[in-house]
Amino acid sequence: MPWKFIPTQREVKVKPGESALAFYTAENRSSAPITGVSTYNVAPMKAAIYFNKIQCFCFEEQTLLPGEQIDMPVFFYIDPEFETDPKMDGVNNIVLSYTFFKVKE
Repeated sequence: MPWKFIPTQREVKVKPGESALAFYTAENRSSAPITGVSTYNVAPMKAAIYFNKIQCFCFEEQTLLPGEQIDMPVFFYIDPEFETDPKMDGVNNIVLSYTFFKVKE
């Protein structure tokens, strides 16, 4: 898929229980409109149960015109129970990543 997709900021510091806002930038590098849909991944996988999206571009298809560039927000929080779960000992970083796929026409 000829989209450039990058995080606007490489890192967001979040305390469990507090909400946070992160942005990704997408650019359609083709000469035609393209509609895409994304899937996300949280690593380490054991921390995924504590990662909660409130609002996300990943909930809907995204259409970008040729050369169009947009910022896409993700509003999220880490469940406060993360701090008391002994299985989360040693987990100091959670990585959120996305993969976009072209929607079949």
